[in-house]
Amino acid sequence: MEIIGVRFNKAGKVYYFTPKGEQFKTGDKAVVETTRGLEMGNVVFGNKSTDGMKIEKQLKSVTRKATAEDISKSEHFKKKEAETFKTASEKIAEHNLEMKLVDVEYTFDGSKILFYFTAEGRVDFRELVRTLAGVFRTRIEFRQIGVRDESKHMGGYGVCGRNLCCSSFLDEFHPVSIKMAKEQGLSLNPVKISGVCGRLMCCLQYEHEVYEELLKVTPNFGSIVKTPDGEGMVVDVQVLKGMVRVKFVDGDAVSFKPYEIKDLKVIKRGAVKKEKPEKVDKKNSD
Repeated sequence: MEIIGVRFNKAGKVYYFTPKGEQFKTGDKAVVETTRGLEMGNVVFGNKSTDGMKIEKQLKSVTRKATAEDISKSEHFKKKEAETFKTASEKIAEHNLEMKLVDVEYTFDGSKILFYFTAEGRVDFRELVRTLAGVFRTRIEFRQIGVRDESKHMGGYGVCGRNLCCSSFLDEFHPVSIKMAKEQGLSLNPVKISGVCGRLMCCLQYEHEVYEELLKVTPNFGSIVKTPDGEGMVVDVQVLKGMVRVKFVDGDAVSFKPYEIKDLKVIKRGAVKKEKPEKVDKKNSD
């Protein structure tokens, strides 16, 4: 069976569809049927065999390759989103609702407008929906999102100086814990390991598996090890370099020396305080 990959947002999830005999290439636009109705998305990879791929459910077929009229219609609604955002923000203020409007999105055919917002708790926006439905004469839907999703919609730059991972290439959020920062030897200062959303940076989990494997063979801080120069205590660990710094005490004399992990034998591992991972709230990891 042949499939194509379609993405509806810049850093959104890739969905699979069958091309129904048509040939697609990367960069093409396709009109497909989704749970929201007809949608136009960008083809991220063209016709491809599913050999060796695990497809969990029956796939829908592409409705058609996007025409010039389809693209023009989509661009028309895109231009209306900024004006709609402004109007909706004014109406939210008029209704004195404690919510922050983050993004506005028209469906492909303009039959529905989606409003994404953040709020501290539950918000009764039923009267607001009726007001906006009267203004725009179409179906209105409000969706509450978390702070990570807000950053994904808004975009921006991280402390690294690059575009935010969530708004540029991450198609879904994964759990991130303070344990990941600790195992990588990073400062546990929340300011230094938090992203613009205020949550732990997504990039903490990129190298986590590598650190987990290396830490299995790396003596931790406080371990007593046997070296070619005698027994000593590990006082510094450089996981990626495979090096540790060992402290030797001989009477009143104290000395330090670096060693490669392969040259050491652990006699007694240092005590490690068990910490419960602080995972991302499920609501904010969708």
